Amino acid sequence: MADKRYEVAEFPHPYVTVDVLIFSIIGGGLSILLIKRSNPPFPQEFALPGGFVAEEEGLDGAAKRVIEAKARMKGPYLEQLFTFGEVKRDPRGRVVSVSYLALVPEEKTKVVGDGKHIVTWFGAKKLPQLAFDHKIIIETGMNRLKSKIGYSNIAVGLMPTKFGLGELQRVYEAILGRSLDKRNFRKKMLSLDLLNEVGESSGGRHRPGKLYSFKSDKPVFFK
Repeated sequence: MADKRYEVAEFPHPYVTVDVLIFSIIGGGLSILLIKRSNPPFPQEFALPGGFVAEEEGLDGAAKRVIEAKARMKGPYLEQLFTFGEVKRDPRGRVVSVSYLALVPEEKTKVVGDGKHIVTWFGAKKLPQLAFDHKIIIETGMNRLKSKIGYSNIAVGLMPTKFGLGELQRVYEAILGRSLDKRNFRKKMLSLDLLNEVGESSGGRHRPGKLYSFKSDKPVFFK
């Protein structure tokens, strides 16, 4: 017989959602994928792709479902970001959001609509009016990305399979928001044992540049 002190039905049940912050580097700048809401609350305002977590669904599974259904993408780099639970963050009631950080390379940023949602990439410095507390979620995600790129291989989620060091440097600069010394950047990246040399670019009239790939697409951390 169940102990009545722990009868689940007696306790309030906040709703749980996932909100996914999808980053890419587009045209040399850090960009974010947003969806225009059609229903209340906040109709006609932009928001992060998100949704309620089903009763028999895990959090990671819910985040992947949202990415596939609303962003029409599969298999991006994905990690849990933070949990947002301010009491009045959602006017519909008590809703706790578990946010996720996703990364996609520019070559995979073509928006494929589903006929229902307006999906648009925005530059991180030129965001529209945002629904809920999504401005705070985006700021949190940008700070995580800026911090983590300094001690991990997280940039792998933003790069094509093969790339030059100049291309990689531009991604770092877009995230950090500042220019980096070319010579020091190359020396640093090659000393971290994160990259494999995989060939040379065509180079055109110039000397062919070396191409690299990340040794692992799994998280790698360094000092």
